[in-house]
Amino acid sequence: MTLIEIARIYTDLVKAEREIPAEEYHAKDQLNALRTKYHELLMAKMKEEGIDFSDRFDAAHKAFELVHSVGLQ
Repeated sequence: MTLIEIARIYTDLVKAEREIPAEEYHAKDQLNALRTKYHELLMAKMKEEGIDFSDRFDAAHKAFELVHSVGLQ
C-alpha cells in the first residue's frame, strides 16, 4: 500500500470513530483497534519513505496534512 492510501484509511478511521456514540463501546473498541493498526502502518511507511515525525501525534497530524494536500479529505 502507498503512504497516501494508508493515510487516507487512517484519517477515515479517526473521523468515523468520532461519529460513533459513546454507548456503542464495542464498535468504538473495534474501530480503535483498526485505527491503531493503521497508525502503526502509517508510521512505518513514513520512516520507510524518509518522512520525519517527532512522535505519534506528529505522524497523525502529517497524515491529515497529506490527505488534505492531495484533495482526499
